[in-house]
Amino acid sequence: MRALIVDDEPLARTALLRLLKRERDITIVGQCGDGESAVDAIRQASPDLVFLDVQMPEMDGFQVAEAIGAERMPVTIFITAFDRYAIRAFDSNAVDYLLKPFAPDRLARALTRARERCLGRQDKDAAQRLFALLDTRLQSDYAQRLTVAHGGRIIFVPVADIDWIQAEGNYARLHVSRKIFDVRETLQALMEKLDPREFIRIHRSTIVNVRRIREVQPWFQGSHIVVLQSGEELRMSRYQRDAVDRLLGK
Repeated sequence: MRALIVDDEPLARTALLRLLKRERDITIVGQCGDGESAVDAIRQASPDLVFLDVQMPEMDGFQVAEAIGAERMPVTIFITAFDRYAIRAFDSNAVDYLLKPFAPDRLARALTRARERCLGRQDKDAAQRLFALLDTRLQSDYAQRLTVAHGGRIIFVPVADIDWIQAEGNYARLHVSRKIFDVRETLQALMEKLDPREFIRIHRSTIVNVRRIREVQPWFQGSHIVVLQSGEELRMSRYQRDAVDRLLGK
Protein backbone atom coordinates (compact mmCIF):
# COMPACT_ATOMS: atom_id res chain seq x y z
CA MET A 1 0.00 0.00 0.00
CA ARG A 2 1.17 3.50 -0.89
CA ALA A 3 0.54 5.64 2.20
CA LEU A 4 0.40 9.37 2.91
CA ILE A 5 0.86 10.83 6.41
CA VAL A 6 -0.98 14.06 7.24
CA ASP A 7 -0.44 15.70 10.64
CA ASP A 8 0.46 19.26 11.63
CA GLU A 9 2.71 17.98 14.44
CA PRO A 10 6.19 16.98 13.15
CA LEU A 11 6.77 14.71 16.17
CA ALA A 12 3.55 12.80 15.46
CA ARG A 13 4.54 12.32 11.81
CA THR A 14 7.97 11.07 12.87
CA ALA A 15 6.53 8.63 15.41
CA LEU A 16 4.07 7.19 12.90
CA LEU A 17 6.72 6.97 10.20
CA ARG A 18 8.99 5.02 12.54
CA LEU A 19 6.22 2.48 13.25
CA LEU A 20 5.24 2.13 9.59
CA LYS A 21 8.81 1.39 8.50
CA ARG A 22 8.37 -2.03 10.12
CA GLU A 23 5.58 -2.85 7.64
CA ARG A 24 7.06 -4.37 4.49
CA ASP A 25 3.95 -3.87 2.37
CA ILE A 26 3.67 -0.11 3.04
CA THR A 27 5.53 2.58 1.10
CA ILE A 28 5.34 6.17 2.32
CA VAL A 29 4.71 8.43 -0.68
CA GLY A 30 4.64 11.70 1.24
CA GLN A 31 4.06 13.71 4.41
CA CYS A 32 1.93 16.83 4.84
CA GLY A 33 1.62 19.30 7.69
CA ASP A 34 -1.64 21.00 6.72
CA GLY A 35 -4.97 20.31 5.05
CA GLU A 36 -4.44 22.21 1.80
CA SER A 37 -1.20 20.42 0.96
CA ALA A 38 -2.91 17.13 1.88
CA VAL A 39 -5.64 17.75 -0.70
CA ASP A 40 -3.01 18.45 -3.37
CA ALA A 41 -0.96 15.39 -2.39
CA ILE A 42 -3.98 13.07 -2.48
CA ARG A 43 -5.00 14.33 -5.90
CA GLN A 44 -1.50 14.13 -7.35
CA ALA A 45 -0.04 11.01 -5.69
CA SER A 46 -3.29 8.98 -5.48
CA PRO A 47 -2.21 7.03 -2.35
CA ASP A 48 -3.98 3.83 -1.37
CA LEU A 49 -4.02 4.81 2.31
CA VAL A 50 -3.91 8.12 4.17
CA PHE A 51 -3.29 8.72 7.86
CA LEU A 52 -5.24 11.92 8.41
CA ASP A 53 -5.06 14.15 11.49
CA VAL A 54 -8.49 15.36 12.62
CA GLN A 55 -7.39 18.60 14.28
CA MET A 56 -5.37 20.91 12.04
CA PRO A 57 -5.54 24.69 11.75
CA GLU A 58 -7.47 26.31 8.88
CA MET A 59 -8.47 23.02 7.22
CA ASP A 60 -9.08 19.99 9.43
CA GLY A 61 -9.13 16.32 8.47
CA PHE A 62 -12.87 16.16 7.88
CA GLN A 63 -12.67 19.14 5.54
CA VAL A 64 -9.89 17.41 3.62
CA ALA A 65 -12.15 14.38 3.15
CA GLU A 66 -15.01 16.62 2.03
CA ALA A 67 -12.76 18.44 -0.46
CA ILE A 68 -11.65 15.18 -2.07
CA GLY A 69 -15.09 13.57 -1.97
CA ALA A 70 -16.16 10.18 -0.63
CA GLU A 71 -15.86 8.43 -4.01
CA ARG A 72 -12.25 9.55 -4.53
CA MET A 73 -10.98 9.51 -0.96
CA PRO A 74 -8.30 6.87 -0.32
CA VAL A 75 -8.73 4.35 2.49
CA THR A 76 -8.48 6.60 5.55
CA ILE A 77 -7.28 6.14 9.12
CA PHE A 78 -8.01 9.26 11.14
CA ILE A 79 -5.53 10.43 13.76
CA THR A 80 -6.78 12.20 16.88
CA ALA A 81 -5.89 12.94 20.48
CA PHE A 82 -9.54 12.72 21.56
CA ASP A 83 -11.79 9.70 21.14
CA ARG A 84 -14.87 11.90 20.93
CA TYR A 85 -14.05 12.27 17.23
CA ALA A 86 -14.30 8.52 16.64
CA ILE A 87 -17.98 8.42 15.69
CA ARG A 88 -17.62 11.29 13.23
CA ALA A 89 -14.55 9.61 11.79
CA PHE A 90 -16.59 6.53 10.91
CA ASP A 91 -19.37 8.75 9.57
CA SER A 92 -16.74 10.05 7.14
CA ASN A 93 -16.22 6.50 5.83
CA ALA A 94 -12.90 6.05 7.61
CA VAL A 95 -11.68 2.49 7.99
CA ASP A 96 -10.41 3.18 11.54
CA TYR A 97 -8.95 5.85 13.83
CA LEU A 98 -5.82 6.08 15.97
CA LEU A 99 -5.38 7.89 19.26
CA LYS A 100 -2.19 9.75 20.11
CA PRO A 101 0.27 8.61 21.34
CA PHE A 102 0.27 5.67 18.93
CA ALA A 103 0.14 2.15 20.35
CA PRO A 104 1.80 -0.45 18.07
CA ASP A 105 -0.90 -3.09 18.66
CA ARG A 106 -3.67 -0.59 17.91
CA LEU A 107 -1.87 0.47 14.71
CA ALA A 108 -1.59 -3.19 13.71
CA ARG A 109 -5.38 -3.66 13.99
CA ALA A 110 -6.01 -0.50 11.98
CA LEU A 111 -3.63 -1.67 9.25
CA THR A 112 -5.40 -5.03 9.07
CA ARG A 113 -8.67 -3.24 8.37
CA ALA A 114 -6.96 -0.97 5.85
CA ARG A 115 -5.49 -3.93 3.98
CA GLU A 116 -8.90 -5.59 3.78
CA ARG A 117 -10.47 -2.40 2.44
CA CYS A 118 -7.68 -1.88 -0.10
CA LEU A 119 -8.02 -5.45 -1.30
CA GLY A 120 -11.73 -4.90 -1.80
CA ARG A 121 -11.01 -1.81 -3.89
CA GLN A 122 -8.49 -3.70 -5.99
CA ASP A 123 -11.07 -6.40 -6.65
CA LYS A 124 -13.56 -3.75 -7.74
CA ASP A 125 -10.98 -2.10 -10.02
CA ALA A 126 -10.16 -5.47 -11.58
CA ALA A 127 -13.85 -6.12 -12.21
CA GLN A 128 -14.21 -2.70 -13.79
CA ARG A 129 -11.30 -3.36 -16.13
CA LEU A 130 -12.88 -6.68 -17.12
CA PHE A 131 -16.21 -5.02 -17.88
CA ALA A 132 -14.38 -2.39 -19.92
CA LEU A 133 -12.63 -5.11 -21.92
CA LEU A 134 -15.89 -6.94 -22.58
CA ASP A 135 -17.55 -3.68 -23.54
CA THR A 136 -14.74 -2.93 -26.01
CA ARG A 137 -15.41 -6.23 -27.78
CA LEU A 138 -19.07 -5.26 -28.19
CA GLN A 139 -18.39 -1.87 -29.77
CA SER A 140 -17.27 -0.88 -33.22
CA ASP A 141 -14.77 1.93 -33.70
CA TYR A 142 -15.96 4.08 -30.80
CA ALA A 143 -17.33 3.42 -27.33
CA GLN A 144 -21.08 3.04 -27.02
CA ARG A 145 -21.01 3.16 -23.23
CA LEU A 146 -18.57 3.83 -20.40
CA THR A 147 -18.13 1.82 -17.21
CA VAL A 148 -18.11 3.72 -13.93
CA ALA A 149 -17.90 2.77 -10.26
CA HIS A 150 -20.83 4.30 -8.39
CA GLY A 151 -22.25 3.58 -4.95
CA GLY A 152 -20.24 0.38 -4.57
CA ARG A 153 -21.46 -0.91 -7.96
CA ILE A 154 -20.12 -0.93 -11.49
CA ILE A 155 -22.63 0.48 -13.95
CA PHE A 156 -22.73 1.25 -17.66
CA VAL A 157 -23.41 4.78 -18.90
CA PRO A 158 -24.48 5.03 -22.57
CA VAL A 159 -22.38 7.74 -24.20
CA ALA A 160 -25.47 9.03 -26.00
CA ASP A 161 -26.91 10.00 -22.60
CA ILE A 162 -23.91 12.15 -21.65
CA ASP A 163 -24.56 15.90 -21.83
CA TRP A 164 -20.99 17.04 -21.27
CA ILE A 165 -17.72 15.97 -19.62
CA GLN A 166 -15.63 18.06 -17.26
CA ALA A 167 -11.99 17.63 -16.23
CA GLU A 168 -11.71 17.23 -12.45
CA GLY A 169 -8.13 16.65 -11.29
CA ASN A 170 -7.09 13.12 -12.22
CA TYR A 171 -10.69 12.28 -13.06
CA ALA A 172 -13.27 13.16 -15.68
CA ARG A 173 -16.76 14.06 -14.48
CA LEU A 174 -19.65 12.84 -16.65
CA HIS A 175 -22.77 15.01 -16.57
CA VAL A 176 -25.71 12.77 -17.44
CA SER A 177 -29.05 14.61 -17.12
CA ARG A 178 -29.16 15.43 -13.41
CA LYS A 179 -26.64 12.74 -12.43
CA ILE A 180 -22.87 12.99 -12.12
CA PHE A 181 -20.39 10.12 -12.47
CA ASP A 182 -16.60 10.24 -12.06
CA VAL A 183 -14.24 8.11 -14.12
CA ARG A 184 -10.49 7.90 -13.72
CA GLU A 185 -9.66 9.00 -17.25
CA THR A 186 -8.15 12.08 -18.82
CA LEU A 187 -10.17 14.09 -21.32
CA GLN A 188 -7.67 13.18 -24.03
CA ALA A 189 -8.14 9.46 -23.33
CA LEU A 190 -11.93 9.87 -23.47
CA MET A 191 -11.75 11.81 -26.73
CA GLU A 192 -9.97 8.85 -28.29
CA LYS A 193 -12.86 6.59 -27.24
CA LEU A 194 -15.71 8.89 -28.28
CA ASP A 195 -17.03 9.42 -31.81
CA PRO A 196 -15.70 12.83 -32.97
CA ARG A 197 -18.92 13.30 -34.95
CA GLU A 198 -20.86 13.24 -31.66
CA PHE A 199 -18.46 14.81 -29.15
CA ILE A 200 -16.18 17.82 -29.49
CA ARG A 201 -13.75 19.47 -27.14
CA ILE A 202 -14.73 23.10 -26.68
CA HIS A 203 -12.25 23.88 -23.92
CA ARG A 204 -9.16 22.22 -22.46
CA SER A 205 -11.36 21.09 -19.55
CA THR A 206 -14.66 20.48 -21.39
CA ILE A 207 -16.07 17.95 -23.87
CA VAL A 208 -19.66 18.38 -25.06
CA ASN A 209 -22.20 16.11 -26.74
CA VAL A 210 -23.10 17.90 -30.00
CA ARG A 211 -26.68 16.61 -29.83
CA ARG A 212 -27.15 18.35 -26.47
CA ILE A 213 -26.27 21.82 -27.80
CA ARG A 214 -29.19 24.24 -28.18
CA GLU A 215 -27.31 27.35 -29.31
CA VAL A 216 -23.94 29.08 -29.50
CA GLN A 217 -23.66 32.69 -28.39
CA PRO A 218 -20.76 35.06 -29.12
CA TRP A 219 -18.91 36.19 -26.02
CA PHE A 220 -15.90 38.50 -25.92
CA GLN A 221 -12.38 38.39 -27.40
CA GLY A 222 -13.36 35.67 -29.86
CA SER A 223 -14.82 33.29 -27.29
CA HIS A 224 -18.33 31.79 -27.35
CA ILE A 225 -20.87 30.42 -24.91
CA VAL A 226 -22.39 27.01 -25.66
CA VAL A 227 -25.92 26.67 -24.30
CA LEU A 228 -27.15 23.12 -23.73
CA GLN A 229 -30.75 21.91 -24.00
CA SER A 230 -30.77 21.76 -20.20
CA GLY A 231 -30.00 25.48 -20.04
CA GLU A 232 -26.44 24.95 -18.80
CA GLU A 233 -23.90 27.38 -20.24
CA LEU A 234 -20.36 26.26 -21.09
CA ARG A 235 -17.52 28.48 -22.24
CA MET A 236 -15.89 27.61 -25.54
CA SER A 237 -12.27 28.68 -25.78
CA ARG A 238 -11.29 30.81 -28.75
CA TYR A 239 -8.26 28.52 -29.10
CA GLN A 240 -10.49 25.56 -30.00
CA ARG A 241 -10.74 26.86 -33.56
CA ASP A 242 -11.87 23.54 -35.10
CA ALA A 243 -14.71 23.29 -32.60
CA VAL A 244 -15.75 26.90 -33.21
CA ASP A 245 -15.78 26.46 -36.99
CA ARG A 246 -17.69 23.21 -36.78
CA LEU A 247 -20.42 24.57 -34.51
CA LEU A 248 -20.75 27.73 -36.56
CA GLY A 249 -20.99 25.72 -39.78
CA LYS A 250 -17.78 27.02 -41.34
